[in-house]
Amino acid sequence: MGRALKWIAFGLLGLILAVVLGTVVPRPLLPTTATAAATTAVGERILILSSPIHTDIAIPLNDETRARFGFTGEAGVPLDHPEARWLIFGWGGRSFYLETPTWSDLKPMPVFRALTVDRSVMHVDIAGAIVEPQPSVASVDLDRAAFERLMTFISQSFARKDGAVVPVEGFSYGYADRFFEAEGTFNALFGCNTWTARALREAGLQTGLWNPVPSTLGLSLRLHN
Repeated sequence: MGRALKWIAFGLLGLILAVVLGTVVPRPLLPTTATAAATTAVGERILILSSPIHTDIAIPLNDETRARFGFTGEAGVPLDHPEARWLIFGWGGRSFYLETPTWSDLKPMPVFRALTVDRSVMHVDIAGAIVEPQPSVASVDLDRAAFERLMTFISQSFARKDGAVVPVEGFSYGYADRFFEAEGTFNALFGCNTWTARALREAGLQTGLWNPVPSTLGLSLRLHN
């Protein structure tokens, strides 16, 4: 029993060290030209929306982004809603995302799959005016080239069959959101928040080396940009 507790303690210390280093060590290690441009020349403002365990990226909903992500509108996302101001994207584990719209819906199998390996989905939603600042909302100003790279990364995160995205039929949290099949596999170590971090790096920002939870991702963004 004593040896088992010792190994558990070592494991917890190792995890804590990994989280700390994953936050304070930047990725990429040195700022690039794209990083400097993304944080100095303003083109578009994006938002990072955080819950205790999940992050989404919100981009302005305008004529450009309606055209770029028109396939989400064809699947039922009301891109032309008169009060919509933001288009929100999140990547996550298929089972947990689809079967757990609220904590009261939590079931053992989605949790098991999230902790092991699961297929992934993209979640797309719209929002009206979002109050800023607030603890769950962070904003980043990107230049035009950085914003274009971000949109490209998001678009490429959708799985496609014969060139078309694949909606997940019969699943949504409300009337305005939809799910789509996504590229990549999900697990707890490299999940929704590491996807958000990768998206932001594609836009030229520095994140932490490894950010599995929203709090460390947010701290790394403040530290390195």
